[in-house]
Amino acid sequence: MLTRVDPRLIEQATRADAPHALVIGAGLGGLASAMRLGAKGYRVTVLDRLDSPGGRGSSITRDGHRFDLGPTIVTVPQLFRELWAACGRDFDADVDLRALDPFYEIRWPDGSTFTARQDRDAMRAEVSRLSPGDLAGYDRFVKDSEARYWFGFEDLGRRSMHRLVDLIKVLPKFAWLRADRSVYAHAAGRMKDERLRMALSFHPLFIGGDPFNVTSMYALVSHLEAAFGVHYAIGGVDAIARAMVRVVEGQGGVIRQGAEVDEIVIKDGRAKGVRLTGGEGISADIVISNADAGHTYDHLLRNHSKRRWTTARLKRSRWSMSLFVWYFGTQGTREMWPDAGHHTILNGPRYKGLVRDIFRRGVLADDMSLYVHRPSVTDPGVAPTGGDTFYALSPVPHLGHANPVDWAAEAEPYRQKVQKVLEDQLLPGLGSHLSASEVFTPETFRDRYLSPHGAGFSIEPRILQSAWFRPHNVSEEVRGLYLVGAGTHPGAGLPGVISSAEVLAQLVPDAVPVGAPVGGLR
Repeated sequence: MLTRVDPRLIEQATRADAPHALVIGAGLGGLASAMRLGAKGYRVTVLDRLDSPGGRGSSITRDGHRFDLGPTIVTVPQLFRELWAACGRDFDADVDLRALDPFYEIRWPDGSTFTARQDRDAMRAEVSRLSPGDLAGYDRFVKDSEARYWFGFEDLGRRSMHRLVDLIKVLPKFAWLRADRSVYAHAAGRMKDERLRMALSFHPLFIGGDPFNVTSMYALVSHLEAAFGVHYAIGGVDAIARAMVRVVEGQGGVIRQGAEVDEIVIKDGRAKGVRLTGGEGISADIVISNADAGHTYDHLLRNHSKRRWTTARLKRSRWSMSLFVWYFGTQGTREMWPDAGHHTILNGPRYKGLVRDIFRRGVLADDMSLYVHRPSVTDPGVAPTGGDTFYALSPVPHLGHANPVDWAAEAEPYRQKVQKVLEDQLLPGLGSHLSASEVFTPETFRDRYLSPHGAGFSIEPRILQSAWFRPHNVSEEVRGLYLVGAGTHPGAGLPGVISSAEVLAQLVPDAVPVGAPVGGLR
């Protein structure tokens, strides 16, 4: 929803007497929140423990190869355009966004493939090629997806769900849309071919959800891709993060890297600022945490009694899977592997069994499925001349299972397994062209992002861990504290974290000078 920014509010953000909003974490949700609050007239300070902004959306450079560390695609670009417009800016003037066609190619061990595109006729042709008898079921699935999009994304996903009455009001619609059924079960009810069932149900894995258990509301992704396309930002998502920083700083906001928050300071039941790990205290009128919701409640509020998000409650929660990511560069390969496009998904021999090993059993399976990112086919500047930049991502168990994987021992053997799969199925001769190499394991996600159990996407988006059941955007525990990012409503993924800042802006009133009454601040 486009809103016209009041330039007087942005001007107020630079005034010393404007209320101070403090944002913990310069992830994409935190930066989007800083932009929204700056547009509402707040003086904004963003504190981040890393050396560069973007959180999971940042990048690293090794031997001339620039690697996106986390998200690689933009699926709902209007969310960014609306965010920029709320700040009186033009997103397309700041970020070079390119539509991809095809979106991605899915491959199976039997040699069959499915190419996802935006064009409806092309998608129907792919379905007919794999399983002609499933075309009618596919058409029904597309209609199902659109209905879930309008309800789950445009309605629930763009407003706060912190009141129980909000949940009660939508229960009949949840029942009508069979939200109790899993996204896989819904796809299976429409199509008989197991490859198509996978191709239309795997998307929750991109936000940390088990397709066999998360709600069928996530079938909305198929409509979302068809309606808005799949895009890549030149320079990667990191380029979007840095453009966000420029907007915040243009509003008069301050972003401090290398500043780790150790505790949220509470006075008379209200968040009044933070204390950094070095002991420095910073006061604020409101505090917004873009840290993981689990870390926020279990560590940053460790000295404050909690009613709902206690340590015991967090331990009982189901967390998303984690990730093993191999970032690697190659030399002399620009003209090689012409069938390896920007995005490729390599399926292992199992779907349900592998997902069960990852989410339920917590074991590192011998087989794997991989998401392979080759941005250099779209953005040659990410690699030295003649070379390529890749990452290969494998979903793996988080560290909170009974017998967590010993990644100190397993990281290199597992990387070698990943390399063999790539050489056998996508990139023959890869080993003789390797240059830069970097590995992230669940321990990296735990230590770099302070993610509980090294989970890749915070709390898993099951139906009883979504909407009202998820940590709220306005804290249930402390007045003046708000939460944004993957662990809160509406959830993980770029659309989710950007939408969480939009919800925040609905909850926080426009700023008024310090000392004047602040109606509505909680």
